[in-house]
Amino acid sequence: MIEGPFFVLIVVGIVGTGLMAGVFCAFSTFVMRGLATLPPAQGVAAMNAINGAAVRPAFMTVFTGSAVLSAMIAVVTFVVWPDEGKLELLLGSALYLFGAFGLTVVANVPRNDRLARLTPGAPEATVYWPAYVREWTFWNHLRGVAAATAALIYVLALT
Repeated sequence: MIEGPFFVLIVVGIVGTGLMAGVFCAFSTFVMRGLATLPPAQGVAAMNAINGAAVRPAFMTVFTGSAVLSAMIAVVTFVVWPDEGKLELLLGSALYLFGAFGLTVVANVPRNDRLARLTPGAPEATVYWPAYVREWTFWNHLRGVAAATAALIYVLALT
């Protein structure tokens, strides 16, 4: 049985990855669908505003904090090498680090950066908006599944 500070670290990791799964789920199930119904100029402006608001301490603490916790869980797992749950802890950490955090860096952020460079209402923005919504949402689905699975696997490591 995993106990003490390592147990607490894993529980906090479960909360963080679970919160991020919820954020990703919200975007995949209704936020992006709602934005997609707007005229392109309004959708681009709204998404740019959302992206700007996301880079604030409240969100970034949970998002990057969960990545740091996942890395710490992996490192402590290698050091402690518990009798039970080691595979689950390493898999959960990899899922969040590569599937949620990593995909954000390589798939979602570049699309956000490109969208931010466009002027809402400009022809280029109008053309890019449908592709942005489709592609961004696809990668977001994967981030959500990765974060939710990481949280679930962390829970399984404690059972």
